[in-house]
Amino acid sequence: MRSTINAVPTTNSLLKKSKLPFALIIQPYTSLHDEESPVPLVSDTVISRCRRCRSYINPYVTFLDHGHRWRCNMCNLTNDVPQAFDWDNAQGKQVDRWQRPELNYSVVEFIAPQEYMVRPPQPLVYLFLLDVSFAAVQSGLLATSARTILESLDRIPNADKRTRLGFICVDSALHYFCMTSDSLEPNMLVVSDLEEPFLPIPGDLLVPLDECREAIENLLGKLQDMFHNTQNGGNCMGSALKSAHKLISPIGGKIVVLTASLPTLGAGKLELREDKKLLGTSKESGLLQTANSFYKSFAVECSKSQVSVDMFLFSASYQDVASLSNLPRYTGGQTYFYPGWSAARSEDAFKFAKEFSDHLSAEIALEAVMRVRATTGLRMSTFYGNFFNRSSDLCAFPAFPRDQGYVVEVAIDEALGKSFVCMQTAVLHTTCNGERRIRVMTLALPTTQNLADVYAGADQVAITTFFSHKAVEKVLSGGGLDAARDALQSKLIELMVTYRKELTGGAVGGGLGGLQFSSNLRGLVVLFLALIKHVGLRKTAQIPTDLRSAALCLLSTLPATLLIQYIHPRFYSLHDMPEYCGLPHPETGEIVLPQPINLSSERLLLHGLYLIDDGQTQFLWVGGQAVPALIQDVFGVPGIEHVKVGKTTMRVVEESQMNERVRNVIEKSRDKRGRNVGSVVVPNLYVVRGDGEPSLRMWAGTMLIEDRSDGGLSMQQWLGMLREKVSA
Repeated sequence: MRSTINAVPTTNSLLKKSKLPFALIIQPYTSLHDEESPVPLVSDTVISRCRRCRSYINPYVTFLDHGHRWRCNMCNLTNDVPQAFDWDNAQGKQVDRWQRPELNYSVVEFIAPQEYMVRPPQPLVYLFLLDVSFAAVQSGLLATSARTILESLDRIPNADKRTRLGFICVDSALHYFCMTSDSLEPNMLVVSDLEEPFLPIPGDLLVPLDECREAIENLLGKLQDMFHNTQNGGNCMGSALKSAHKLISPIGGKIVVLTASLPTLGAGKLELREDKKLLGTSKESGLLQTANSFYKSFAVECSKSQVSVDMFLFSASYQDVASLSNLPRYTGGQTYFYPGWSAARSEDAFKFAKEFSDHLSAEIALEAVMRVRATTGLRMSTFYGNFFNRSSDLCAFPAFPRDQGYVVEVAIDEALGKSFVCMQTAVLHTTCNGERRIRVMTLALPTTQNLADVYAGADQVAITTFFSHKAVEKVLSGGGLDAARDALQSKLIELMVTYRKELTGGAVGGGLGGLQFSSNLRGLVVLFLALIKHVGLRKTAQIPTDLRSAALCLLSTLPATLLIQYIHPRFYSLHDMPEYCGLPHPETGEIVLPQPINLSSERLLLHGLYLIDDGQTQFLWVGGQAVPALIQDVFGVPGIEHVKVGKTTMRVVEESQMNERVRNVIEKSRDKRGRNVGSVVVPNLYVVRGDGEPSLRMWAGTMLIEDRSDGGLSMQQWLGMLREKVSA
């Protein structure tokens, strides 16, 4: 948990005066698997909570009455310490309470006792909806998905041997597969009535992975051949979703949709509504809204019955990501978008197979709810992220993913009298191994009556994360792209005016070219410009709606570390990096990265080699006058004219240390693990030549946000505009 302000104003009027937002950035998991980032576990099921506000005991409580009672740090009520708190039941002896993890760590996990369950913990269920229309078979999507699932069967969490799988294939009809443990041959049942699709016996459609392993393997091996010669171009994915929901709603679980075309038949059918003439105009935001109310209402139904939806979208033409992404948005899933994907390109096939396999192996939590409590006087007012807000302060997640972040806005309702305040996030969930657990995270922050302290403790990364969520919300709620960009610009000006007026006595000079701003917030000037020029929000007629919608999905789900890189890419100069860069550090063994440089084309030398990386895409930029020796060392070809541009994989050049160092930097820049964040994404790598393909050069150029591009301001113009407005 991190807060946008690390010194909390004691009154709402002081918070208002500061113009700074007060919000928590919450990321309950820092990796895809528990063993990579274990947290202290309280396994004796003794859970001490405040009788009044239901906060969990934590390191910030105080003990009274010789340790028999404790005072809640949220609402001040005095509570009894449970008898079992100082007693080890397993060994039948007294224990030292100060050894207990919940009094020593601000992040702990409790194993939940019986009263935290409405029903027995649900098993992990994956129901795959596979598009088998002409487009999906032609692009190789069906073959690649079937092979990836087959190869990932051992990676799917199944420690409790209860995991179940099911498969429905979709074209203009629904194809169900019945599997049993005593027969290797799956039976296919085809249902073509899309209005009231008939549902065969659920028992044989959702089968235990362990018992029916051979039948599942057999089916996955044959899928491609079954539909090999199809000419069917239909797609009734909406009807398939309804059937899938009917099938797994009694248990709950995950529906994983892999589709390469627009749903044109049955429930939730969509039209081809992209209109190039609207791009870049005020009417563009209409294309970013949902076209069919089915997707929102169905998502809410799914959330009620603990069903989560993940969308993997692969269309070569318009696919209406804006509508389809509603399903993951309200069910705690994620939208993955692979525009123009083809299995014939090995890079495409590898990227999807690796991401999909990692996605299936992630230890998701099931039937989860998240609640944030705080010291009396504070209230959680607005929640942002992929989930359904079930009541004023309860967020429901049919499945809790490990690679997303959330934002909660905090309101100050009454004056805060204490020297510090606490906020506590609790996530009650079932692990994918069938254990009910509660992950509790507690954050304590000092309070202040001084505006200078509020500014000095503000966190620019958290503030940018908060405003990126606000901007996406504005676009999706119909406010429009212009309004979202204007709001960001106005906010920055408002903060700078407030700082100048309240904290520098209105003096001009010093700091950012005549602008004054708190040193810990100077990055906001660049980050807000980057956000306004980001592919999700930029003013341009060049970005297809699907691409924009997919970017908005990422802007509202990425954990803060990855989000900042997505907005403000990393830019490294490789041809002149110090000798130790690109090689393992002698002590840590980690690859050393060069120092990042400013995102400006002024830094691009005609003979240079650079890496630009926003976490989703990497560009290796080769200057048009790069010397043959560098080209030979890095690419293993005699000169720049032989370097293949476009999507690629770096080949190994034997005996070349420069090639190894460049490959190491590319690989290390992709590494998410060292940054305390879970992610399945493998960025595409594009080689761009300074004298090559113009459209590729332009795309890479849009990452250099300090330049003037596509009607957007350069850094110089941006600072000039801010100076004018702030001193007006």
